[in-house]
Parts: sequence; C-alpha cells; structure tokens
Amino acid sequence: MNPQYFTPNINVFALGDETDHLSLLKFKESISTDPYGMLLSWNTSTHFCNWHGIRCNLTLQRVTGLNLQGYKLKGSISPYVGNLSHLRIFDLGNNSFHGKIPPELGRLSQLRLLSVGNNSLEGKIPTNLTGCTSLRGLRLHGNNLIGKIPIQIASLGKLQYLLLYSNWLIGGIPSFIGNLSSLTVLSVGNNNLGGDIPQELCHLKNLSFLSLPVSKLTGTFPSCLYNISSLVAISATKNQLNGSLPPNMFHTLPNLQVLELSENKFSGLIPPSITNSSLLFILDMSFNSFVGQVPSLGKLQDLLLLSFSSNNLGNNSTYDLEFLKSLTNCSKLHILGISENNFGGHLPDTLGNLSTQLSQLSLGGNQISGKIPAAIGNLVDLTLLTIYDSRMEGIIPSTFGKFRKMEVLGLRGNELSGEIGAFIGNLSHLFYLEMGANMLQGTIPPSIGNCQKLQYLSLAQNNLKGTIPLEVFNLSSLTNLLDLSENSLSGYIPKEVGNLKNIDILVMSRNHLSGNIPGTIAECIMLEYLFLQGNSLDGIIPFSLASLKGLRSLDLSQNRLSGSIPYVLQNISFLEYFNVSYNMLEGEVPTEGVFRNASEVVVTGNSKLCGGISELHLPPCPVKVKKLVKHHKFRLIPVLVSAIVFLLILSIILTFYWIRKRGKKSSLDSPTIAQLAKVSYQSLHNATDGFSTANLIGSGNFSSVYKGNLELEDKVVAIKVLNLQRKGAHKSFSAECNALKNVKHRNLVPILTCCSSTDYRGQEFKALIFEYMKNGSLEQWLHPRTLVTDNPRILKLDQRLNIMIDVASALHYLHHECEQSIIHCDLKPNNVLFDDDMIAHVSDFGIARLLSTINNTTSKKSSTLGIKGTIGYAPPGTF
Repeated sequence: MNPQYFTPNINVFALGDETDHLSLLKFKESISTDPYGMLLSWNTSTHFCNWHGIRCNLTLQRVTGLNLQGYKLKGSISPYVGNLSHLRIFDLGNNSFHGKIPPELGRLSQLRLLSVGNNSLEGKIPTNLTGCTSLRGLRLHGNNLIGKIPIQIASLGKLQYLLLYSNWLIGGIPSFIGNLSSLTVLSVGNNNLGGDIPQELCHLKNLSFLSLPVSKLTGTFPSCLYNISSLVAISATKNQLNGSLPPNMFHTLPNLQVLELSENKFSGLIPPSITNSSLLFILDMSFNSFVGQVPSLGKLQDLLLLSFSSNNLGNNSTYDLEFLKSLTNCSKLHILGISENNFGGHLPDTLGNLSTQLSQLSLGGNQISGKIPAAIGNLVDLTLLTIYDSRMEGIIPSTFGKFRKMEVLGLRGNELSGEIGAFIGNLSHLFYLEMGANMLQGTIPPSIGNCQKLQYLSLAQNNLKGTIPLEVFNLSSLTNLLDLSENSLSGYIPKEVGNLKNIDILVMSRNHLSGNIPGTIAECIMLEYLFLQGNSLDGIIPFSLASLKGLRSLDLSQNRLSGSIPYVLQNISFLEYFNVSYNMLEGEVPTEGVFRNASEVVVTGNSKLCGGISELHLPPCPVKVKKLVKHHKFRLIPVLVSAIVFLLILSIILTFYWIRKRGKKSSLDSPTIAQLAKVSYQSLHNATDGFSTANLIGSGNFSSVYKGNLELEDKVVAIKVLNLQRKGAHKSFSAECNALKNVKHRNLVPILTCCSSTDYRGQEFKALIFEYMKNGSLEQWLHPRTLVTDNPRILKLDQRLNIMIDVASALHYLHHECEQSIIHCDLKPNNVLFDDDMIAHVSDFGIARLLSTINNTTSKKSSTLGIKGTIGYAPPGTF
C-alpha cells in the first residue's frame, strides 16, 4: 500500500512509534525557513507517515525515509534524527542547512544513503559514521567542511558512492580509500587536499568514475590506474600533475567516455591508441605541454567536446591540420578548440563540413596562414569563432552573414584586409566583436547598429576612415569596451556619445577627430577609462567630466585643447592618471586629488600652465593684483582725481533718488535681486555634494530644495533648484524673482542670492538661495510623519497664536505695504517655515502674482484667473 494514501485511524496511530513522531517534530523545530511550505503537513492532524517527504514501513509504523532535497530549507540538522533507528534514506541535499553534521547520525545502522550535499554545513566530517554499517552512498559535497578525510570511513565496506567535492578538506587523498572495495564513484575535487595520488586507488577494481579536479595534486598518475578497465570517466583538471600518457592507455581503458586533464603539466605525445577510443565523448587536454601531431580522430563519432588548446602541438608544417579532415565524421561535435599551439598550414575547405551542431570553434594563436574559407559559413550554429593572432589574410568572407547565432567573434591580430561588410548587421546576437590589429579598410558599416546586444567592440589598429556612424553610439548595450583607436577616422565626436551610459572603457585615440569634446560624454556614468589622445580636438575640457565619479584614467594629450584645467576634476576621487600634455592649455593647475601625485599627472607641452605642486616644475602663477609702476604714478594722479569727483557726483544723485523713493515705499524694502551677488553653479554643486539626495529637504512641481553649505559665505543655506524640464518652471522662476526683488519683512523667508548659469552638461540652470530655516515647516509640526520621543513637536497655544500673527503680518505687508501688492496664491502649512527662534516666515512665491499684472491681464479681477495653488487650499485672491 502506498503510504501517500494511507490514513490511519486513532487506534492505528496509537500503534505508531512515538519516538519517531517526536524526533520528526524536533527536526521541524530546527528549520527556520520553509519557503515552499513543505512542512505544513507536519502536524498532529495526520499521522507522520503521511507527512511530506516521509516514507514509512507501514507494518512497523517506523520512518524509513526522510527526503526533503531541493526545497530551499534553512536551519540546522537536529540531532534527534539519530533516534530514527529504522531510517534507510536521509536526503537533505540542495538546501541551506548550516551548522555541523550531528554525530548522532552514526546511530543509524540501517542507513543506506546519507545525502546533505550542496548546503552550508561546516566543521569536520563526523568520525563515528562507522556505525552506519549499511551505508552505500555518502554525499557531503558542496559544503564548508574542513579537516582531513577521517580514517573511520575505511570501515564502510559497502560504500559505493563517496562524494566529498567542493569543500575545504586538506591532508591529501588518504590511502585507506583503497580499502573501499565496493566503491564505484570517488569524487573529492575542489578541495585543498594536495599531495600525490596514492597507489592504493588501484585496488578499487569496480571504480567507474574518478573525479579529482582543483585539488592541488602533484606527481604523476599511478600507472596501475590505466589498468582499471571499469573506468568510464577520469577528471583531474587544474592540478599540478605531470608525466606522459602511456601509448596504449585507450586500449587498457576500453570503456573510457570522459577524459579531462586540462590545466596540468602533462607532456609527451597524444597516445596513438586514441584513434580507436570510439566511446569518448569528452576529451579535454588543453593547457598542458603535449607535443607532436594529433592522430586521426574519425572513429570518435560520439565526440561532443574536443580541446587541445594551449599546448605545443604541431610543427608549423602544412600537414599539421590533417586531423581536422577526420573530424568531419564526428557529427555530434559541439566544441572544438585547437588555439595556442604551433599548428601551421592553411585552414582546409573541409572545415565547412564539420558538424552542423558545432557551436564553438577556437583556432587562434597558431601559425595558420592563408584565407578564411568561405565554406566556414556552413557552420550556422556557431556561437563562438576565434582566429586571433595568426597569419590569416584576405577579406572576411561575406558568408559570415549566416552566423545568426554568433555571440563571440574574435579576428584580432591577423592580416585581414578589405572592408567590414554590411553582413555584420546580420549578427544580431553578438555581444563580443574583436577585429583589431588587422589591415581593414573603408568605413564602419552603419549596419553594426543592428547588433543591439554588443557589449565589447574593438576595431582598433586598422585603416578605417570616414566619420564614426551614429549607430555605434546608439549601441546602448556597450558596457565593456568601445575601441576605435589608431585608425584614420575623422569628423566630430557627436553628442550621442552620451547614449553609452554603461560603457566602462572608451578609446578613440590616434585618429583625425576634430571639434569639441561634447559635454554629453559625462552621461556615460559608468566610464572608468577615457582615451582621446592624438587627435585634433579643440575647445575647452568640459567641466561636466567631473560628474564621472568612477573615472580612473583620462588621457586628452596631443590635441588642440585650450582654456584651463577645470578645478572640479580634482574632486574625482578614483582618478589615478591624468594626461593633457601637448595641448594649448593655460592657467593654474589644481593641487588636490590626482594632481597631488606628479607621477600620475602629465602636463608637459602646455607653455601657459602654471602653479600646481612643486614636483611638476611649472612656473608660479602671476599675482592677480598688479602693483603700480613708479614712473607711472604722476600720470595716474589726474585719473584718480577724476574718478573721485565722478563718484562724489554719482553718490549725491543716488542719495536724492533714494530719499525720493523712500517716501513712496515701505522702510522695509530692499535692493532688487539683480543687485545681489550671484553664485556659480560650481559653488552650489559643491555646497550640496553634487545635489545629493541626502541633502534634499523638499520638492514641488517646479523645483527641489537642498540644504547646502556655501564656502564663501560659510553658512548653511536653502537652495531652491528649478526643474527647467517642467513646463512652467521658467515662469515660476520669473514670478518668484518679480515677487521678491523689492520685498523685505521679518516674516518672509530672506533671499540671499541667485544663480542663472549652465550645469556641467551645458544645460540651463537656475536656482534661488535663501536663509536656511532650521525648525522646518508648519506642516511638519502639525502633522509629524514620525514620532520623535526625545523631542516631540508640540505647539503650545501661545506659539500657535504667534504663528498666526506672524503669517498675518506677512500677508498684510504683501497686500498693503509693498509698492506693488503681491498675492501669494499658495499659502499652506508647507510654505510656512520657522527659524531658530520659532518665528514664522512665509516662503515659496513660485506662483505669486503682482496686483498690477493681474489688473493688466483682465478687467475681471478674479473670475477669469482660475484657481491656483495646491489642491485642498483656496488662497486669497485666486477666485
């Protein structure tokens, strides 16, 4: 009877083993996370034999199986599992259990499978697993286990599977493993074992799978291993094994299907017996020191992967590639790699007859010459093709246009000529394209814009000419590299370069590019390396480059740049190299940031540069205040007298004007904003840490308000930045300027200055600077969003009365005492701010209206104006 459908009554439940029931409940208590709800059925309403993942012997009512593998459970393994004395299968693989493997598992004498692989268990392997005398499979792989493989495992005479890979085990492969005569699978790779492979492994006559990769193993393969005819797979990649392979090894290992020996120190010839190893489907001998010719492999018809890359195979002869012809019989081949050897000769036309399932073909780093066979276009399933650093010549075949699945195409370092064909646009899945260091001619085809997945593009060191097509800069997928250097490209760098927002490396050096460096390059926010040297670029170095906070290296040398080195570049904290040599720059060199390290700054060839740190050996900058020359002093006397007389007359005129105007105006009026000293965008940028959101204290329809610290004023201010992209923002700025230019009152937020400039991207920038109101807005006092128990915001009755008087005073002043009456149009608690003494100040005149303007707009003073301000408020004078 299937336990899934077994529903015991209360009497049957009473017969069940209470020990197993309680042990399972304790196991459940140790689990902290159950994302799939697998343990919801573990409750007293059903018998534990019906719980998910539990298998029982229904006759004995005892648990025989606990299988919860792959459910992303988190927690520890309860030691109460050791009380499930009839347990035969215990599988918690592919979860997130932590802690140690409980030694109580050693009590489970009937256990056949102990599987806790791919968790986060730690500590040593328990030594008392010797009690699990029936154990067939021990899977402890993919954890954080440490220490040596305990000798007690040697007593598990029935063990068939031992999986200890991907831990932190040390102490070598112990010789006592040779005592596990029933072992068929031994996998101990990806550890820190070290040492040699013990001879005792040859005692494992039933061994079929031997996996020892990435284990810091040394020495040679014991020769007796080649006599274990049951071996199906041998994997020993990424060790330090050496020696040669016996010529007849594939005769003595007739069942071998997988041989992975890459990244070791094997040498000698490829065993000629490989020609008859018809069962092989994975053969990886790359990154060793094998020599000689590759035997014919035509009988390996099940071959899926073949890699001989990075050896010393071949003799740079015309016969080196004969084995490629035999591979046309390997109709299942998916991956073929022979790069980085000493193969000579030409690529045969039969290359196009290889398996149509071939997806990766690596041929580069050899002495191969001649043309690329057009027949290679028959390999329509190719996703990777590399023929780099060889001697290939001629044109790139147009049949490459058939590679609709191509993702990686590397042809760097050959002698290829002709144009880059428009077929490149057919390779819409490309994410890596490397064609540098050839002799390619013509222009960059605009069809490259179809490669919308391209992340890496290098066409450097060719003979390309013409302008860079805009389609290149519209490849927003470019994240790694765009390298067009050392060609003959001309024209401007278009503003569309800013579309490469995620590019890491941008290289356009040593071409014939001209014009300005576009400020939009600062929109490449992930840029780390920018190389534009060796062109004919002119104009100034854009200040906007300072917004590239991750920039590490900047080379603008050998151009025609003028102006000064922007001081803001010293604020790029990651900048490590800066080269502007041989330009026409002038002015003072900064002294902070990268400019403090003379070994990383190159400014030679700019005769008008001065200052900087002493190690740059530049002349000092001239003093800005010029001294009067003695022999001119008599000539200056008439000039000084005339200037003084002029100033006296002017002051008299202004005094009369001021007295006359004061009679018409309130005594509290102030100069216009136009008379206030303006601040620069750079000052505001620095004051707010680049308009950081950490300094944002408010926002509205047309603006954002930042808290800032102006260095020149040495005071905290509120900076209202207009969002000029919003319709009506310009009008709001004008309205606020018109409203505030002639007003001053103790209950209005004082304006200090303004900024009307451009930002680092060359875009229009407008801001107003006010005194900072430390105690926030009335809205924050009336409706606090968070409860601050240390300093609760409670307005007392007298404070509320004072606030009303303050606001009323401000409105009375605006309506009746100004030269032009002003209607605020948006009076609300958010626009009433408090200073240090809790004096209320009315703020935000972005939609204010002058009474004269209203009168001129319409003869109907109110009805035609429409309601203005915030929804929920109806300010006076708006209807």
